[in-house]
Amino acid sequence: MPHHHDDPTITVLTGAGISTSSGIPDFRGPQGVWTRDPAAAELLEIGRYVRERDVRVRGWRAWAEHPTWHAQPTAAHRALAELEQAGDLIAVLTQNFDGLHQAAGSSDDRTVELHGSLATTSCLRCTTTWPTTDVLARLADDPDPLCTECGGILKPDVVYFGEQLPDDALQHAVAAATDATTFVAIGTTLTVQPVASLAALAVDSGARLVVVNAEPTPYDHLADEVIRDPIDQAIPTLMERLRS
Repeated sequence: MPHHHDDPTITVLTGAGISTSSGIPDFRGPQGVWTRDPAAAELLEIGRYVRERDVRVRGWRAWAEHPTWHAQPTAAHRALAELEQAGDLIAVLTQNFDGLHQAAGSSDDRTVELHGSLATTSCLRCTTTWPTTDVLARLADDPDPLCTECGGILKPDVVYFGEQLPDDALQHAVAAATDATTFVAIGTTLTVQPVASLAALAVDSGARLVVVNAEPTPYDHLADEVIRDPIDQAIPTLMERLRS
């Protein structure tokens, strides 16, 4: 990968808002999944998922129908991949599990999936992992597919409510936020901890904060710049400006 003379200086945090134009609804926005159907959130509660077969059956059906499987990366995803190729990106820290950053060309090395990934599914008992599409293919015969190795409960590798964030991802994110000269938060409400606090951590470490989100966030008062324009327009322009 071409690298220029300086070390990269920009860390980006992305939330659901960067993927809504690719057809994946957010959770908390006006048309959000949980705004429209508050009961949908309980499908992602780890305790209920483990205890209640019905929650798993409904949860798997929801994953099978999830728009991620047909979604394409947006202009904003592509602009972040270009920022990495230009050598300016420390990391993309994402709350999304849709894989669209990688689909746009971001590398696995610089993409930190704080809330996990829908691409793979693991057994909660023996930790064997499969492509989620393989598990979804079993749903016609078995609406609550169990581990073929040990009979344990299977769950997509998305972080559910009540689960810890992946340790290595959080450490990588903290390092990237601390090292940044500029920290850009895109399409995130900055209300979910511990991820939201990465913005404050970056500011405490001396970074400029840029918030790009349609709605106000609790961190806007810390920002050097707040951009309310549509993300697909704002981000390519902003990245070009930051690169120069």
